[in-house]
Amino acid sequence: MSDKVLSPDLYINRELSWIAFNERVLVQALDERTPLLEQAKFSAIFSNNLDEFFMVRVASLKAQVEAGIEKLSEDGHTPIEQLHTIREHLTPLLHKQQEHYRSRLKIQLLEHGAHLLDYEQLNERQRLWVDNYFQTAIFPVLTPLAVDPAHPFPFVSNLSLNVAALIHDPQSGQRQLARVKVPQKILPRFVTIPADLASGDCEPLHTAVPLEQVVAFNLSLLFPGMSIEGHYFFRVTRDADLELRDLEADDLMIAIEQGLRKRRMGGEVVRLEVADEMPQDVVEMLMEGMSVEEEDLYRIDGPLGLDDLFALMAIPLPQLKDESHSGLTPAILGRAQRSMLEDGSLKEEEFESIFSVVRRRDVLLHHPYDLFSTSVEEFINQAADDPLVMGIKMTLYRTSKDSPIIAALIRAAEKGKQVMALVELKARFDEDNNIQWAKHLERSGVHVVYGVLGLKTHTKIVLVVRKEKERLRSYVHIGTGNYNSKTSRLYTDLGLLSARPELGQDLVELFNYLTGFSKQQGFRKLLVAPVSLRKGMENLIRREIEHAQQGRGGHIRAKMNSLVDPGIIALLYEASQAGVTIELIIRGMCCLYPGRKGLSESIHVVSIIGRFLEHSRIFWFGNGGSPEVFIGSADWMPRNLDRRVEAVTPIEEPALREQLERLLQVYLDDNRGAFDMQSNGDFTQRNPEDIERNSQLQLIETWKKGVPASDD
Repeated sequence: MSDKVLSPDLYINRELSWIAFNERVLVQALDERTPLLEQAKFSAIFSNNLDEFFMVRVASLKAQVEAGIEKLSEDGHTPIEQLHTIREHLTPLLHKQQEHYRSRLKIQLLEHGAHLLDYEQLNERQRLWVDNYFQTAIFPVLTPLAVDPAHPFPFVSNLSLNVAALIHDPQSGQRQLARVKVPQKILPRFVTIPADLASGDCEPLHTAVPLEQVVAFNLSLLFPGMSIEGHYFFRVTRDADLELRDLEADDLMIAIEQGLRKRRMGGEVVRLEVADEMPQDVVEMLMEGMSVEEEDLYRIDGPLGLDDLFALMAIPLPQLKDESHSGLTPAILGRAQRSMLEDGSLKEEEFESIFSVVRRRDVLLHHPYDLFSTSVEEFINQAADDPLVMGIKMTLYRTSKDSPIIAALIRAAEKGKQVMALVELKARFDEDNNIQWAKHLERSGVHVVYGVLGLKTHTKIVLVVRKEKERLRSYVHIGTGNYNSKTSRLYTDLGLLSARPELGQDLVELFNYLTGFSKQQGFRKLLVAPVSLRKGMENLIRREIEHAQQGRGGHIRAKMNSLVDPGIIALLYEASQAGVTIELIIRGMCCLYPGRKGLSESIHVVSIIGRFLEHSRIFWFGNGGSPEVFIGSADWMPRNLDRRVEAVTPIEEPALREQLERLLQVYLDDNRGAFDMQSNGDFTQRNPEDIERNSQLQLIETWKKGVPASDD
């Protein structure tokens, strides 16, 4: 840990900083310049993010309160104070989201022929069709559960959407509550109705009704002989399982003793969302049945679980979406594609292996502009099939189903190569997937390991060892993102392919550290957490302070997901006071106050939210006119610097360093998806006065011209 101590009034609360980030996501949904169906997507992302926030962060704060922990946050607040502040900040955002859905999204989709109707808006033919759909496709899978002295309150699963039905028995006169779970995990949330059932002359392009309304208006079939007095929707969020909270909220959970934590293993409700029109007596029955406190109750004026708005992206209205982007094969790897040999577009004598290319020079990749399949996957595929390759080692944090990389590792093992995969079983919400892949790999002869005890392996690295002219040569890939084909099309990430001997030796020793009993204390080129990354970054910042003090103009530019670490923040404040210019591009949480007189006047923070999730990490240091730049998997957060295995690599080839410098400038010049952080911690969205500069669109156009990937 750094020896810097940060005063609480100089640190922005982490939870509120996260809410501010998610508000920027919502702003993209509310922005009229965002294509309409993309607005629905951003609204869905906002809701999905919020679910995870409650399951992990809110659940962990509540665990502290329950355990009687009074430990203050970095900004000096108790857990209960933070919970109250979280609610205060979230409530207006939820109102904005629902107002957007009701007043903009539904109305404007209607104008384009996409009808999102309520059940009560259906005409007679549509209603008959929907009711028949209920009986044939929904009714058989429903299980109505009564709540009375003979039937205890049923368990309501996490993130489930439910109907609370008030049932009246005409014979006994009794009034009872029943719960029906809406099967939105196995059926579409929006039930599509045949277009030819519409009223009027114009046949709509798309017509749908919410699944929960189809269930609610057919409750009489579930309770024959009873009268339905009312139906009301509710949704439950429970805490994530214990291990996940320990890992992803470890800064909170570390304060709670083991015995007290075990009491929360039942997955208590941390949020109860109810339809705004639900009567108070029904609300109280739900709260009592699930042991929900008043501060965990959220009344919602509109549909619950708007993460299901992702489904609207399937509506065939391409003019209401961003133009599709599939990426390009890097020009330098154009002749290194085996698929081009197979389709006849490249002659055998023109082909050169990816290893020949990388021996000649380092290759910098930028996804999704550079295709993942023809770069990283091609590298691993060629390694699997090349008879000169002796071994492959890689880390797998999150990977996609039917992953070509998994298939390549299995193929390599079957061919007798030494193959090792470090599978991180604790990748949040991907545990089951990773366990299945690990078993499959082991059965195929791959050596599977699970990392260093007590540390989460987050680094993204591949080592390929190849026998060339009676000696072994190492080829490496070091990246900022997961080896995942699907997310490579949605996230911006960087990666380096290199045959530099020092990087190869560093990865050999890093994998020994991960798989054996090595106590490596340093590396030649890599900065590795928890061994040398924190100290290395602090030394690089201190070097800029020294340059500034000596009149050589200290300068730092850094791009990352989050800046949370108090020690790094304190050091950045010191650097600013020494005259170092600091430009930060931070998508998510930023707990530093920029632009404060006498504290951080030379620190500028911009956050970019766009069609791609900005996931790359770049660290650039001016070094008195001899710049050094690094990329890697780590943010400036305590967990990345101290409690995870991370790797950050220098980019030493001048042309590639200059490419990253130009990339940072493109981001800093963005005036479309960019938000400037103010000295009080608020964010203000940039609005172009003349020419709009959308960094991600600019990069798409640049890559189409082949400039970054040229072999000049």
